[in-house]
Amino acid sequence: MRTRGLVLGPCLCLCLGVALACTPASEDDGGDDAADGESSETAADDETSSDEGEGEGEDEGEAPTPAEPPTPTGTCPSFTDGYQDFEHADIEPRSARVWAGDAPTPGGMVVLYWHGYGSAPEEAVYSLSQPVIDAITAQGGVVVAPTSAPDSGEFPWFAVNASDREDDMLLGDEIVACAIEELGVDPRRVHVTGMSAGGLQTAAFAMARSRYVASVASYSGGVFSPLEFEDPSNLFSAMIIHGGETDVFGGFVNFDDLSKIWFDQLVANGNFAFMCDHGGGHVIPQGYGVDVVNFFFAHPFGTVPSPYAEGLPSELPSDCAL
Repeated sequence: MRTRGLVLGPCLCLCLGVALACTPASEDDGGDDAADGESSETAADDETSSDEGEGEGEDEGEAPTPAEPPTPTGTCPSFTDGYQDFEHADIEPRSARVWAGDAPTPGGMVVLYWHGYGSAPEEAVYSLSQPVIDAITAQGGVVVAPTSAPDSGEFPWFAVNASDREDDMLLGDEIVACAIEELGVDPRRVHVTGMSAGGLQTAAFAMARSRYVASVASYSGGVFSPLEFEDPSNLFSAMIIHGGETDVFGGFVNFDDLSKIWFDQLVANGNFAFMCDHGGGHVIPQGYGVDVVNFFFAHPFGTVPSPYAEGLPSELPSDCAL
């Protein structure tokens, strides 16, 4: 179990960006078949700023913004804590678990979380940790974890089943569009993460929606073979986490290999990417949620070069390397 940061009395305090969120420390229940291992108390260092990396590599003036962010096609739900239905015009309504603050302010981020095989949207809490989610919502952000379609196939997401159906991608569009319209989420702060089947979906979504995705983090994800960029000119950054040579599912899906295939494709395109090999096999590694979200804070849309390019922050796990 990896622990970092300040533990003050009964509270675990995170400093993500400029906000301080303090909630009672507790162990989260895992939901994924891969989510073995201990829950941990995680905290970010207060040196990290939510504006870190903003406008890096750009001339003075307006920060880069997606030219074509998605717009709602149906009636947007209220972004209150709990399950909400999203109604994209071209697919059946789908529910998603929403984590949102009581009085959100404009300018926050949206984090899409795709869960693993045999799991559920609440896996996001195990992966990121509740204190990290609280810190996101305290800054006006929202975390949204979709449910899978009932006819997706053996695995929860169409792309993971090698289907060309766009339902999951359209659902992601609708979630992002509604978060921008209803909450005032910053279009420059659209981030994606997920584990196992959700890690594969994370990579697939990032490639299929590379026109507006800011940065991504995959847990035991990657690609079986290189995927097409929707917009190869948006050099989104990626944090690629895997469990090493024993990160294998079903006896034959080797996420060490799949992560490296995706890493190589991104680097060849000019995207910034780095890998973290936690060596624990096919599990959700605990204590990485805070690093993932600090990475998101440091990498809004168009952050080129990455502030991590000259050297990873010392607070990252020692198994992360350029």
